[in-house]
Amino acid sequence: MQGTELLNGKKAIYPGSFDPITNGHVDIIQRGKKIFDKIIVGVLDNPKKMPLFSAEERVELIKKTFEGDRAVEVKTFSGLLVEFARQNQADAVIRGLRAISDFEYEFQMALMNRKLWSEIETLFMMPSLKYSFLSSNLVKEVFQLGGCIKDLVPPVVEEALKDKFKNSNK
Repeated sequence: MQGTELLNGKKAIYPGSFDPITNGHVDIIQRGKKIFDKIIVGVLDNPKKMPLFSAEERVELIKKTFEGDRAVEVKTFSGLLVEFARQNQADAVIRGLRAISDFEYEFQMALMNRKLWSEIETLFMMPSLKYSFLSSNLVKEVFQLGGCIKDLVPPVVEEALKDKFKNSNK
């Protein structure tokens, strides 16, 4: 029996702000689909973070990125991640780790989530090497300063950033 057969029918939540989704996020989702039958991308709706894109815009960008892929579902949530996971009958939470600096925070969150709901597992995934430096904030900063983000985000995101900044300069 291969490892992926053990997880047949299993769902994972991949939570985050995704402001905007990057190719690093896409990489984690694509690789997560090799382990889980369904990945629910949980878009955190937290206006206190002052996101560039609204929760609805972020959901739409992710849906367009994975258009036609029935293994990827996109939903917004607020509040506790474990409650969102429980409501969606998820078996695990996927978290990406870019650097050692991410680990301490993510480790604490995973332990707290397990304390709040002992049934949830957390799977840490490393991004592909070419995306190990990538973050949504970095993408936005590079774009605002006139840098090329072509290989860093899905094409639909690049267009949305052009529209967002074109409209904000009026």
